[in-house]
Amino acid sequence: MSRTIVVTSGKGGVGKTTSTANLGMALARLGRKVVLVDADFGLRNLDLLLGLENRVVYTALEVIARECKLDQALVKDKRQPNLSLLAAPQTRNKTAITAAHMKALVEVLSRHFDYVLVDCPAGIETGFQNAIAGAKEAIIVTTPEISAVRDADRVIGLLEANRIKDIKLILNRLRPAMVKNNDMMSVEDVLEILSVKLIGVIPEDEQVIVSTNKGEPLVLAEKLSLAGEAYDNTAKRLDGIEVEFMDFTAANNSIFARFGRWLRGNP
Repeated sequence: MSRTIVVTSGKGGVGKTTSTANLGMALARLGRKVVLVDADFGLRNLDLLLGLENRVVYTALEVIARECKLDQALVKDKRQPNLSLLAAPQTRNKTAITAAHMKALVEVLSRHFDYVLVDCPAGIETGFQNAIAGAKEAIIVTTPEISAVRDADRVIGLLEANRIKDIKLILNRLRPAMVKNNDMMSVEDVLEILSVKLIGVIPEDEQVIVSTNKGEPLVLAEKLSLAGEAYDNTAKRLDGIEVEFMDFTAANNSIFARFGRWLRGNP
């Protein structure tokens, strides 16, 4: 059975597109056939994060308008042939497509792929309604900030109102040191508010910026960074593999951190 999943949040800048790119690549590396659909018409970025921007000839809009065949618009990743991208147009706004169009498109894609991941635009208006139209599941991406969590809670309500009940959570850009000092919401704090199944916790990691600029998802690195490993584990959980959540406090167990604790009398 193919799985159609929308990756959403409500608030912009929380890491939806980064999460979509890394989950898609990690699932493809597990042997699954995956297509990533950029539903952010007019402001596409998914092709950049995958390093496929120069290979996009046709977009979802041309497919819907029957100006090209679906196969012509799908861009296969040369690094991982199990992964394909259907890009959004840059020259049209979100009203260029309807929810019925997106639903029909996702239904066709689901016949050929194990996973259809739809990268949802920010906000809860037309673009959001279009992106969720064909989805059976949803992944909410949020950061441990009260504004982002509040927006995520609002989106969960909208998803449930649209009969999407299978909702999972990725908590992005967690800073364990800030959580320890009570300067950031903890995983437990966020789960208490949102009450959905946690599937991934991604730590703050400067390698995210490096990978974005290079167009190479974190999960492709020869030596995975903390965020890369966390995304890889998240994809495995999504695919039904049981993986323990990482203990990010271990990352602070350097000789300097241990020396600091020794000075404070807490070895």
